[in-house]
Amino acid sequence: MSVLSIVIGLAIGLVGGGAGVYVILNNIFNQKKNSILSEAEKEAEAIKKDKILQAKEKFLQLKEEHERVINERNKKAQQTDEKINQREKALNQKIEEAKRTERDLEKIKATLDSQEAHLKKKQEEVEKAHLKNVDTLEKISGLTQDEAKTQLVEALKDEAKTEAMAYVKNIVDEAKLTANKEARRVVVQTIQRVATEQAVENSVSIFNIESDEMKGRIIGREGRNIRALEAATGVEIIVDDTPEAIVLSCFDPVRREVARLSLHQLVSDGRIHPARIEEVVAKTQKHLEEEIAEVGKRTCIDLGIHGLHPELIRAVGRMKYRSSYGQNLLQHSREVANLCAIMAAELGLNVKLAKRAGLLHDIGKVPDAEPELPHAILGMKWAEKFGEKPEVCNAIGAHHDEIEMTTLISPIVQVCDAISGARPGARREVVDSYIQRLKDLESLAMSYNGVMKAFAIQAGRELRVMVESEKVTDTDADTLSFDISQKIQNEMTYPGQVKVTVIREKRSVNYAK
Repeated sequence: MSVLSIVIGLAIGLVGGGAGVYVILNNIFNQKKNSILSEAEKEAEAIKKDKILQAKEKFLQLKEEHERVINERNKKAQQTDEKINQREKALNQKIEEAKRTERDLEKIKATLDSQEAHLKKKQEEVEKAHLKNVDTLEKISGLTQDEAKTQLVEALKDEAKTEAMAYVKNIVDEAKLTANKEARRVVVQTIQRVATEQAVENSVSIFNIESDEMKGRIIGREGRNIRALEAATGVEIIVDDTPEAIVLSCFDPVRREVARLSLHQLVSDGRIHPARIEEVVAKTQKHLEEEIAEVGKRTCIDLGIHGLHPELIRAVGRMKYRSSYGQNLLQHSREVANLCAIMAAELGLNVKLAKRAGLLHDIGKVPDAEPELPHAILGMKWAEKFGEKPEVCNAIGAHHDEIEMTTLISPIVQVCDAISGARPGARREVVDSYIQRLKDLESLAMSYNGVMKAFAIQAGRELRVMVESEKVTDTDADTLSFDISQKIQNEMTYPGQVKVTVIREKRSVNYAK
């Protein structure tokens, strides 16, 4: 019923009277109530149905979830049962194997017990037989068991010593062939790559003059000029009958050079008197000191050596006027520096340090004073004083074995020093020291028991030793040769190497009469 119809009904009712209005409104309310109730019942029924459906769906979901969980649990339980069964089977197999192993071990033990009993029986039989044999051997040999052991041990010692000497000799020979091969290659290649001139200096200098008339002017009235010159220079001036020559004699090359240059300037100038001589000598000495410093600088530049202290540069320059065994010291030091550089390059070492050590190795020979120290130690102290590196200082101090070598550069300097000094004509050797060295070689060999004669031949480079065959065996000859060579190496100083040859000769002589 619409609102319009209701309004129309109310209007009619109002027109018809109050009772009619009440009836109409009552009907309207009843109709409205009934419709609302019916609609509510319908909605309630629909809601009920929806809830029932939702409950059923929820129940079905829960049921499915429960069944799924139960199935999963069943699967896990089944898998666990399968694993347990597999483990049980594996354990049963291991138990069976252990039982079989135990049975096998019991069988082996029984076998070992029987073998042990058999061995004990055999050992007892062997000991009885050994004791019987020992008693027999003691009766036959007349020696007790301890005495026989002692003799056997001594015999084995001698045999082992002989074999050891032979083995050591073979090892030494093999080492010489293998180790010296590479060293010889490096040394020979180094020598071949350095060419140098060799000039033997003397302790006298010859000053040539144009005429013998100049000799009188040099001598001066009552010899005052020559005395002034000798006093100023410290050089002995010998004026004799040698035509057009004056001899300057002095063991200090620097003084001889000062005297020679001063004489040259005095003779060229023509003014020769004591005052002029002192003036010229003083100027010449100053000029020579400058020249010494210049020679040192030029030498360092030529060799590529930088950062040298001025005092060391001056010492290098003074080497030009020094000599060792007749060999010019500067020329020798330059040669050693070049040899060290080449050898260090061949061995993969520091070339600059090796060249520096080679140049400075003999600076101890040119001191202003003459201290009572070996030139190697003095040179090392100078190098330490003027800030040289420890490697260079050790190489200077160790090149004659005064101190222990601590770097690889030290033996290189020592070897190169020996190479430079061993060149033919490089140095002179005093005859007396040469003869003394030969005598020392022979007397050293004669000091050994069984040596009959000893001869130093080939200028002392070989020592031949004659031994008595009755006192020295062939094995003893090998040992004697080795011992003599080691003693020569440790106690004597010599150039190059010394070959020691021991000769043992057995002669059987009979006469037919």
